[in-house]
Amino acid sequence: MKESDKNIEQLIEKMMAEDKLQSPSIDFTSKIMAEVHVLEEKKLKAYKPLISKPVWISIGLAIVILVIYISLFSVSQNDFEIEKVGKLYSDKISNTFSGIHFSKNTLYAILIVPFMILVQIGILKNYFDKKYQL
Repeated sequence: MKESDKNIEQLIEKMMAEDKLQSPSIDFTSKIMAEVHVLEEKKLKAYKPLISKPVWISIGLAIVILVIYISLFSVSQNDFEIEKVGKLYSDKISNTFSGIHFSKNTLYAILIVPFMILVQIGILKNYFDKKYQL
């Protein structure tokens, strides 16, 4: 076994002695740097939000106008009827869910999990903003 190892080593040494060192072409560095610049340009995409500021402003303005309209023009002669309808629906809803009982742990989870999700969203947003800051 050792004899074959020696033969392999001699063969490798002979091949290494015959082989020349290869050197890169003259413009190798400039080609690599050109590719690096192309990759950097691809990374530098400007952040464009999914919903633009004018759309957010329009949505907010529509909500404010709707609230103002409801608060100003909802006082009418039909208030008594609206209260009856509201009470009727609230009674139906309370009767529907009257048989369902949750344990304290379940109620705590229902209250805490959405809050923790919101906290994680904020933390992850800050993390990725810092990581990919241009």
